[in-house]
Amino acid sequence: MDNFWNGIYGQESVKQLLSGLINSSKIPHALLFTGLEGVGKEFFALRFTQTLNSKLEDKNKAVLINSYISNFSEPYIKYIFPLPRGKNETEGNEPTEKLSQDEIQLIRNELKQKTMNPYYRISIPKATNIKVNSIRGIKKFLYLDYSDILYRTILISDAHLMNDESQNALLKALEEPPEGVIFILTTPYPSILMETIRSRCWNINFRPLSYSDIKNILINYFNIEQELAQKIAPFAGGSISNAFRLIEHDFEMLLEKTISILRYSFGSKYNSALDQFSEFISEKNSDSIKLLIQMIIIWLNDFQKFRLGIREFYFADHLETIEKFNQRFPNIELNDIVYKLEKLASVFQNNVNINLVVLNIIFELSALVSPL
Repeated sequence: MDNFWNGIYGQESVKQLLSGLINSSKIPHALLFTGLEGVGKEFFALRFTQTLNSKLEDKNKAVLINSYISNFSEPYIKYIFPLPRGKNETEGNEPTEKLSQDEIQLIRNELKQKTMNPYYRISIPKATNIKVNSIRGIKKFLYLDYSDILYRTILISDAHLMNDESQNALLKALEEPPEGVIFILTTPYPSILMETIRSRCWNINFRPLSYSDIKNILINYFNIEQELAQKIAPFAGGSISNAFRLIEHDFEMLLEKTISILRYSFGSKYNSALDQFSEFISEKNSDSIKLLIQMIIIWLNDFQKFRLGIREFYFADHLETIEKFNQRFPNIELNDIVYKLEKLASVFQNNVNINLVVLNIIFELSALVSPL
């Protein structure tokens, strides 16, 4: 394997495919990087662009240009991502023109974090979509003449957050891009994009990261202690974004909350179970509750593995709880409850009443062991 990908973990098939493109010099004008959030799609986009420009004859210039790319500096790379809407903003304004100074400073800080750590996920309050004026700004970028660089990239992060107007504006830019310009769109949800956009892109799918990859990224890019990284990695679902959410929400506390919620729910102690959810409800923190639901599902899957004689557990430090539960309820059926919990986790996207969802979770768990 080429040394193009030093420092990037996992995704061996993606590395092989992109290396083949680089070595052949047959570069598609548009690429669609799909797959789970937090698996390195943007890191690959940056490194792919840098590697292509390493072929410049002037190696000192190549090094300089690649430092510009690392810092998301135009006109070498155009980085488009969701932004909040400014006060009295219209489509004629520049993307950040109507934002407050505090918002602009936050965006600068987030970009700085991203330049320092390519696995870092930019997070900006109220940034729920990619503005059409961000997409229209591509036109100006496309027709600037920069002959000192072999390839320039337009990187659109979370491309599924473009509305129809933004996607139609992008489609026009995709139809006839100038020589030496590459579009790279990243998204976990390619089906939300117009078929006309998807059909113009080379689709490259990214797989979930292994436990080992998650652990190493947490240690080497986020300075997480090895013991904690080792514990979190199996719970992350192959996504460094999920792993970092677990850290932000106090992973050890989430483990204990999960066990307590299960214990009180199975014992029909509804108020006690509700108390375990209370701090998340008071914060209206749907992300936290989603994490708790996912942890409950993982525990139930561990219980299923225990019954099947599989001895690889996520909740390995809480095996006694699983053993006791199996002794009391050896014949319960778990398939329906897992499906229902996944369904409850999904409804948070519809701005539902959090209290109602939490009560449903408790009642579903209680009904699992209640006599008919």
